[in-house]
Amino acid sequence: MFSKNRQKPQNRIDTLIGAETVVEGDVDFGGGLRVDGAINGNVNEAGSKPGTLVLSEHGRIEGSINVSHAVINGIVVGPLRASEYVELQAKSRVTGDVCYKTLEMHVGAVVEGKLIYLSEQTSRPENED
Repeated sequence: MFSKNRQKPQNRIDTLIGAETVVEGDVDFGGGLRVDGAINGNVNEAGSKPGTLVLSEHGRIEGSINVSHAVINGIVVGPLRASEYVELQAKSRVTGDVCYKTLEMHVGAVVEGKLIYLSEQTSRPENED
């Protein structure tokens, strides 16, 4: 409502998956999610507000990711879709396609897949309710 910069990811982390934690199954989250451990399943933001996924250099996600904002520094095995912003930091390794509206890619980041730009028409998924 008061923010003029819609591209800026959320700073607050509401949920943390710790370094020694392994989640088997899909994760739906709201707000901010930081993953230091592993998720073997899909990761999706829930609700109408933009969500932010932060994957640390020790984190690993095996499954598809569908969020508004993503900051990746770990391993992703599967497709990554960020409807607003994705940052691939130096230690990130993505095996799968990366769909983005705004992309920041640091030196050292690896993508084994396609980089696909989302235009205004394709960046917002339609509700299937």
